[in-house]
Amino acid sequence: MAAHTAGVTTAHDAVVLAGGAAERLGGADKPGVRIGGRALLDRVLTACRGADLTVVVGDPRPTTRPVRWTREDPPGGGPLAALDAGVRQTRADVLLVLSADLPFLDEDTVRRLLGALTDTLDADAVLLTDPDGRDQPLVAVYRSVPLRRELARIAAERGTLAGGPLRALTGALRTARVTAGPLASFDCDTWEDIATARARIREHGTVLDEWITAVKDELGIELDVDTGLLLDLARDAAHGVARPAAPLTTFLVGYAAARAGAEGGPEAVAEAARKAAALAQRWAAEQDEAE
Repeated sequence: MAAHTAGVTTAHDAVVLAGGAAERLGGADKPGVRIGGRALLDRVLTACRGADLTVVVGDPRPTTRPVRWTREDPPGGGPLAALDAGVRQTRADVLLVLSADLPFLDEDTVRRLLGALTDTLDADAVLLTDPDGRDQPLVAVYRSVPLRRELARIAAERGTLAGGPLRALTGALRTARVTAGPLASFDCDTWEDIATARARIREHGTVLDEWITAVKDELGIELDVDTGLLLDLARDAAHGVARPAAPLTTFLVGYAAARAGAEGGPEAVAEAARKAAALAQRWAAEQDEAE
């Protein structure tokens, strides 16, 4: 797979850093902390599912998407050492680099980063910048050649990458920036951050999208569907037939779309939903005539 931006296809690999000590969480397993029933790591893996290869630097664990595991040597050597370990496992000319504690990072932000790198030919990297103007070097895309070159330079100068600051890397690269909204760059460093994230996903305007994404991840489904269309169908079935008809009808629509096979995609769901909605409306019309 590859990211598509403004008609341009950008092949890339992803490196996700998931091996930090999480000292501000009391040493808890931060990548495994759940937000909306999904581990933080899995949420980030969903955002970077367009990568040809995803490398996670950390201790292996079950994930919703296939990844390649590696570890910095020594473990706990810090972000530069972890980044170097991940980069060594990649092949692509463009690398998406992410931390594993970004609950609201989405594919649109990833596409914006990749598109900016494609559009800025003289940039070695594109960094996400938070609303306060702070660069996020672990929410960024890098060209592989200059990234590898600078990691090697820092290792030679310091004798090791362990404990090295990320600014030693980004300060030596030609960088461009993409400004993020308040959510894309939100990371979970403390239990207060986690509580904030858990409350945010249950807000009225976001809870349904969060739930649908969680269900799709849990079931291994990557199909994008028109949620509004299915909700309208459920409403028509509940009002025009009977309340229990709503979940049963949407199940049957999903089953019909599945029978269409992989080539059906979202169009098969939409077509089945339209047919079922028309049936529900005809059913209701007959009842109205009888009254």
